[in-house]
Amino acid sequence: MLGNFKYSNPTTLYFGENALDYLKEELSNYGKNIMLVYGGGSIKKNGIYDDVVAILKDSGKNIFEDAGVMPNPTVEKLYEGCKIAKDNNIDLILSVGGGSCCDYSKAVSVSAYAEDDPWEKYFARMEEVDNKIIPVGCILTMAGTGSEMNGGSVITNPETKQKIGHVFGENVFPKFSILNPTYTYSLPKYQMVAGFFDIMSHILEQYFSDSDDNTSDYIMEGLLRSLIHSSRIAVDNPTDYDARSNIMWTATWALNTLVAKGKTTDWMVHMIGQSIGAYTDATHGMTLAAVSMSYYRLIMPHGLEKFKRYAINVWDINPEGKSDEQIANEGLDAMEAYMNELGLVMDAKVLGVTDKMLDGIADGTFISSGGYKTLTHEDIVNILKESMK
Repeated sequence: MLGNFKYSNPTTLYFGENALDYLKEELSNYGKNIMLVYGGGSIKKNGIYDDVVAILKDSGKNIFEDAGVMPNPTVEKLYEGCKIAKDNNIDLILSVGGGSCCDYSKAVSVSAYAEDDPWEKYFARMEEVDNKIIPVGCILTMAGTGSEMNGGSVITNPETKQKIGHVFGENVFPKFSILNPTYTYSLPKYQMVAGFFDIMSHILEQYFSDSDDNTSDYIMEGLLRSLIHSSRIAVDNPTDYDARSNIMWTATWALNTLVAKGKTTDWMVHMIGQSIGAYTDATHGMTLAAVSMSYYRLIMPHGLEKFKRYAINVWDINPEGKSDEQIANEGLDAMEAYMNELGLVMDAKVLGVTDKMLDGIADGTFISSGGYKTLTHEDIVNILKESMK
């Protein structure tokens, strides 16, 4: 394990088919004015909305709705939410939805009382929070982002073609999150498998760094094996409770800051994917899938030892009689075959990327130095070109 670190996670989780039963207990900790955040209305079709509203009313709460949160929440939507929160003296923001709703709710929580423009303050300049924060609670309906147990928030500015994530501190983590795996059953397959790969990518961004003997890497190998096994089952049977519950739990632990401890981390797949999303508004998990293989094949020689370990411990590649490079490549081949099996988008052109966008996407990509290779502008353009073949 590298360095010295502190680990703390203030989010309380309620997990299982009866997890919503704990909402009323949590609501007793907050004032009367609740801002109910959700997306396009699917929670009204599947009955979750009615269940949540009934609990809110039974708890004597005043409900102020903020609907229409889009998959890549925009800065314009953020301003709208800030006005609702501040005008109504909101005591708790209750997010009911997937990662975008959670991300958006955290952005509103820190932005509503910001004296400066919140986009400039928190996403362009990456400043720490120095104003009132509205507490957030999450009811999760999609597994993928891990936003239910971390301080991350990603907002898109369509005008500047930037999609920027700010990882806030523990004071911005959701106070509680309710995770009922059955709430994920009705998700369309495209969104479901995109979420699966978002989980995988979160783990790999933290796994492919360092070469020390690190407990976090052993945990991540177990999480990856569980995800691969359960995702295959869920694709065939979306209502398999064991599979969907394992996936939901894996998603949370993939990005609740635990497995990053004692490590440097990479995040270049996410940085490139987010820049693609700023230009195309494509589904986040699919942008990651489109660039992952070209990125990992580029950096594999610089982290050969870990890629060999990944092949053997995650994909069960037999190392006998093979060079380290052969083993590592077979592991990446197995990963690519799995991605195709799930039906992930592997061609960035399908997501709307064109040759004319390449320099702009590369310019909008934040460069991380935590992985095995620090990318140049040319590297990013080449990764994008490879992802369009």
